[in-house]
Amino acid sequence: MNSPRKIRHTLAMLVIGLVTASQAGMALSADMPKRKAGLWEINMHMEGVPNMGAMQQCIDQNTDNLMQQQAKKGKTDCSVMDVKPSGNRVAVHSVCQIEGSTATTDGVFEGAFDSSYKGTMKTRYSPPMHGMSESSMTQEARWLGPCKPGQKPGDVIMPNMGTVNVNEMMKDPKMQEMMKRQQQR
Repeated sequence: MNSPRKIRHTLAMLVIGLVTASQAGMALSADMPKRKAGLWEINMHMEGVPNMGAMQQCIDQNTDNLMQQQAKKGKTDCSVMDVKPSGNRVAVHSVCQIEGSTATTDGVFEGAFDSSYKGTMKTRYSPPMHGMSESSMTQEARWLGPCKPGQKPGDVIMPNMGTVNVNEMMKDPKMQEMMKRQQQR
């Protein structure tokens, strides 16, 4: 049986992983070519965090445009955001403020970004965030084809957690206020 302390630690690690992944997503969506419309499968693994399994995201041009707009807003918390594409490889280096910590991220993403890509990222936190001084994450994404019947652009399907629509979530005034408060920290 998992102790409450272990559960809290796992949840904290998951939050850190999601924050790190969103920073990478912001860097990529701000300066990368848009993804091919349709259904994408995304596998992320962060060292020390239980693997949730593959998630799927139904996207269209508007979804990537919305992510790009959010990325531009998120750059205000980043003193450095370097994205250097070279052929089918992209190197990312960022220095951002997250929850009172300076997060320095270095990553490399490779692939044919319209059909599949892989990436690795390492982030160092100073001071440590939730007791963590660094994290490592890998990500693999691949285009599966058209979105399934009944899916709409922005739908993210997470294993054992159901569906969330990112487009609707980003437009929700409560979510916008929460993101604004997060950026002000």
